[in-house]
Amino acid sequence: MKSRLTWFVVIAMITGPLFGLLLHQILGTGPAADNAAAAFSLVTSSFLRLIKMIIAPLVFSTLVVGVARMEGAASIARIGAKALGWFVMATLVSMTIGLAAVQLFKPGLGLSAAAAAGSTAAPTAFHFKDFLDHIIPSSIVQAMANNEILQIVVFSVFFGAAASALGPKVKTLIDTIDQIAAVILRVTRYVMALAPLAIFAALAATVLSQGLNVLLVYAKYIGSFYLALVLLWVFFALILYAGIGRRTARLLTEIRSPLLLAFSTSSSEAAYPLTLERLEFFGVSTRIASFVLPLGYSFNLCGSAMYCSFGVLFIAQVFRIDLSVQQQITMLLILMVTSKGIAGVPRAGLMVIAASLSYFGLPEQGLVFVLAVDHVLDMGRTATNVLGNAVASVMVAKWEGELAESGAPTP
Repeated sequence: MKSRLTWFVVIAMITGPLFGLLLHQILGTGPAADNAAAAFSLVTSSFLRLIKMIIAPLVFSTLVVGVARMEGAASIARIGAKALGWFVMATLVSMTIGLAAVQLFKPGLGLSAAAAAGSTAAPTAFHFKDFLDHIIPSSIVQAMANNEILQIVVFSVFFGAAASALGPKVKTLIDTIDQIAAVILRVTRYVMALAPLAIFAALAATVLSQGLNVLLVYAKYIGSFYLALVLLWVFFALILYAGIGRRTARLLTEIRSPLLLAFSTSSSEAAYPLTLERLEFFGVSTRIASFVLPLGYSFNLCGSAMYCSFGVLFIAQVFRIDLSVQQQITMLLILMVTSKGIAGVPRAGLMVIAASLSYFGLPEQGLVFVLAVDHVLDMGRTATNVLGNAVASVMVAKWEGELAESGAPTP
């Protein structure tokens, strides 16, 4: 089943752009091309809506069960501390690699723009209160309705910790929530069967509306960013090899389907259910995977964090604005916080960049330059987010002694 899905995804990734290019040659640019692209986009948006439909109950049920079945608050705190420590380190490494790449290749110098009058804002101070206001839900119902993963995580951790403290009194309730999680995972399989169709439509619409010239114009920008991603992947591979040895190759094989799905849909939410399933199949205990993975979706989006630092400095280069070393260090620290809780959906990183421009006095219109090829970059950074969270889950499981030495072969 999983092998067939992987091949269908690969076929969709190849045929989608080719079909979009064919239509681009036939229809050119105009109302007909726009209508065709809109029709394709409707397929993709419907698929993503199906994913968003199940993501809140899935995160809640799996995380609550994972926390509730831990051995008390000490276990939760220990595992959480290990996970957060890894998240901070991995995020700093990813953003540092991004800054080094954009400084080395200077892709922004290939473009030139002048700031419009009044578009350059004075740097503003970061307010930690705004961050706290965002992560603490005023209503869990509203948080679930808006798919605010970070807020759902906060509520689920409290709910699971309370259930863990009550122990046998709420065993029936936790078993029921576990059964709900099983039902949601089965629904997820039905939704995933539509993934190749959604991928085909998404890539066809992109090439149809923009053509291939966009890749030529921004070749240096795209190439330098993807080189930075490759370096980050090498870092992850080395960390994995140091932790689990030759099983590193096996892990990468297991998660190839969610990586391809995330790459082609630009949605880490779409890959979440499949990533959770593959990690458990690989040997990561259910309680670790159900706790670390959703937590990572809020605190460990390494690809998106790299993109934010890369994009802000790229815009500064376009407008020939030099940021000092101190300002760049400040940028890293600010993005360490503002990049947390990025929604795992397409274009979410743009919102963080837009919010960060005013911190450093950069023109807001600079967002247009990264928006032009955002979809191409979004694919790579989203796949990196999925890989980073898989690595985090495996490493925490290894540290906790809850990584099975061997697993069943991939079906």
